[in-house]
Amino acid sequence: MKGLFITIEGPDGAGKTSVIEELYPRLQQLAACEIVKTREPGGIPIAEKIRQVILDPKNDRMDDRTEALLYAAARRQHLVERVWPALEAGKIVLCDRFVDSSLAYQGAGRKIGVEEVAKINEFAIEGTIPDATLYLDIDSDTGLQRIMRTRTNQIDRLDSEGLQFHQRVRHAYLKLVEEHSERIIKIDARKRLESVVEDCFEALISRYPTYFQNERGVENEADYGDRPR
Repeated sequence: MKGLFITIEGPDGAGKTSVIEELYPRLQQLAACEIVKTREPGGIPIAEKIRQVILDPKNDRMDDRTEALLYAAARRQHLVERVWPALEAGKIVLCDRFVDSSLAYQGAGRKIGVEEVAKINEFAIEGTIPDATLYLDIDSDTGLQRIMRTRTNQIDRLDSEGLQFHQRVRHAYLKLVEEHSERIIKIDARKRLESVVEDCFEALISRYPTYFQNERGVENEADYGDRPR
């Protein structure tokens, strides 16, 4: 594939959505191609419907493995309809969450097992791995405090889980950062929003100079060609 696949991850309360909303237009100004902003689960009609089922607080009887399978199903359809076509067209895909979320939330948070959830997703993604992942790190106590302060009318099934669940999720993310340091860039999400966005911005434009122009609007002359997936 010719494009660039960037994912943004983080525990609840890390501010991913706010960061993406601020980061996207800044990157688009310097991008040498179109940036497709999307999310998981969701991004396309079928996956958005699956998202509603997964996150609906009323679905409190949902089995943990059913939840993991639904995430994988939504992911597969999202790849087929949106991500893969964009990458084939040479576009940059900026995605809110991907497989790392399932490994952390269902694998560790739900105690299904990271390896077991990875196997489910291997079938769904057919080897598709992000070129880079920005992991927004925040401790569980602070993250939950942010959720309760800012999402009082939008608490979903995962938000409402207890502290120990969210601590397991964060610990799993930190382990993924250690295991995949070549791909995952850790960002301190405890800072002010502007600082977090700036850190993400600098990390991406410095890592991928061929995809982004510098601040003076002159495209970097380096050409590393297409990277295999």
